[in-house]
Amino acid sequence: MIRNVLSIAGSDPSGGAGIQADLKAFSARGVYGMAVLTALTAQNTQGVSGVHLVPPAFVADQINAVFADVRVDAVKIGMIANAGIAEAVATALDAALAAVPADRRGIPIVIDPVMIAKGGAALLAPEAVDVLTRRLLPLATLLTPNLPEAAALLHQPVAPNRAEMAAQAEQLRALGPAAVLVKGGHLDSDESPDVLAAADGLHWFEARRVPTKNTHGTGCTLSSALAAELAKGASVPEAVAIAKDYLAGAVAAAGSLSVGSGHGPVQHFHALWKVTG
Repeated sequence: MIRNVLSIAGSDPSGGAGIQADLKAFSARGVYGMAVLTALTAQNTQGVSGVHLVPPAFVADQINAVFADVRVDAVKIGMIANAGIAEAVATALDAALAAVPADRRGIPIVIDPVMIAKGGAALLAPEAVDVLTRRLLPLATLLTPNLPEAAALLHQPVAPNRAEMAAQAEQLRALGPAAVLVKGGHLDSDESPDVLAAADGLHWFEARRVPTKNTHGTGCTLSSALAAELAKGASVPEAVAIAKDYLAGAVAAAGSLSVGSGHGPVQHFHALWKVTG
């Protein structure tokens, strides 16, 4: 049975991040993708120049419409933008999950706390952090912050090393998520390690840093791949291993694309498209 995965996130018209990246990752990982939009952005590979927010009530209407008709096997939450949208998402999901038949309870939810765009634009209002922490984090099967996002959620400095990464992952897990994956891509190192804090302890996932500027949408892509694998029945550590391997291939193949003049997108379909010279 092909699984259905819902993304709740913002739109990127250049196609490299947000809903567009999520749907590509879902397709590449063999699941059927659905999308609830929280915001429209004006952006390209060089940065974000504008954001238009969807009214919270309409965000909730979209979530309600999907759950009223479609079997949802996993949810990925990305850009929520402000406190009103965060409250609407949390309330709508609480109601939708409560109405799910008993034999399908426990739908995996992956939260990628999108806070700052690649070019530095703020994508989450400061007052929304409290709502995110209080209402949404306890719903999460897996939270996937990068180092600056983990620090912002905890109101702490950015972790400079593995020990601090691990400590922040455990502190974030104490806020309610079943598991937390802190991504180490911002470390000043040739390596790009991630640490998973789960009920059975810490798990490290190692990776070499790929020398490329084409990393637009890596966080969106990883979290969507994780949601896809969880929907298909993988455990959290299994999903992380599979999704990281998929993303590494997508980043390594990013040079086969020619999209924009800034931070280009990853190649979501690297295993499916045959590229000729």
